[in-house]
Amino acid sequence: MHTCLFIQYHCQMNPQELTPSQWIAQCATRLGKRWRTAATSDLESAAVEVWRDARLRALSPEDAATAWLAPISEPPTTGNAHPST
Repeated sequence: MHTCLFIQYHCQMNPQELTPSQWIAQCATRLGKRWRTAATSDLESAAVEVWRDARLRALSPEDAATAWLAPISEPPTTGNAHPST
């Protein structure tokens, strides 16, 4: 990945109209809002992983990043984390 991919695109485009580089850059920007201290190359690598998932790729880059982050963004459940056996 080139660091030039990490450009913020402010236009609202259909995800299918974005080039892979544009989609990945927008997704990396959204991931960077969650991981502010992460290196650009790490954000781009994570965004590539998100892009490789066809289900997520069909979403907008921002929505895909949000969905991908959901398991780690949700607050912990209350009570016993491990069910009794």
